[in-house]
Amino acid sequence: MNKEKEQKKPTIMIVEDVPANLHILIELLKNDYRVIPVKDGETALKKLSGIALPDLVLLDIVMPGMDGYEVCRNLKNNPATKEIPVIFITAVSEAMDDAKAFEIGAVDYITKPFNPLTVKARVRTHVNLSQTVKALQEALKKIKTLNGLLPICSSCKKIRDDKGYWNLLEAYIEKRSDASFTHSLCPNCIEQLYGDEDWYKKKKVNRHGRGLATPDHENNVSISTVNRHD
Repeated sequence: MNKEKEQKKPTIMIVEDVPANLHILIELLKNDYRVIPVKDGETALKKLSGIALPDLVLLDIVMPGMDGYEVCRNLKNNPATKEIPVIFITAVSEAMDDAKAFEIGAVDYITKPFNPLTVKARVRTHVNLSQTVKALQEALKKIKTLNGLLPICSSCKKIRDDKGYWNLLEAYIEKRSDASFTHSLCPNCIEQLYGDEDWYKKKKVNRHGRGLATPDHENNVSISTVNRHD
């Protein structure tokens, strides 16, 4: 059960070359997140090419070899990793180029020495945003779009699917989108079908007698309403 609970936690990669700083961040975040600690930028990029992508990267700016700016630029130029939010880690004493940081794709930054409440709040905010974006992207993938030519019967209006079966129009569309149907009659069809019925004439007289215009959506009549007058 504990292993399953651990796997459900959001994942954060921390890229920090100073062991003491890395330890502090791990201790702050390990209860709420799965933490992947990395000590340099090159290793981070290699790891990200072979694991499930994290929900967030905490990235130190000043590191030996590849600095944080270059690591972030590589992440954002790679289609596989460009959507991962990056929070820069910078010391108060370091001169950080805010414009450069945000221009290359960072979403926020935290400063050293760390303020535990600030670190947790900013991480939580951007992890939640990241997960929301992922959920929306997954939902969009599941939405099937209708395009091209649809073979439709000119008599019964059934549609032939790609397996050769004929489906009701409503069923066909519901399978391929998030749309669902409620059955009603448009004003023209109501007039043609029930224009001579007493109940319908009475309804029209009542509206016109009150001097009310009848918008199209109020002219619509549900099938159940029609059935009550049959």
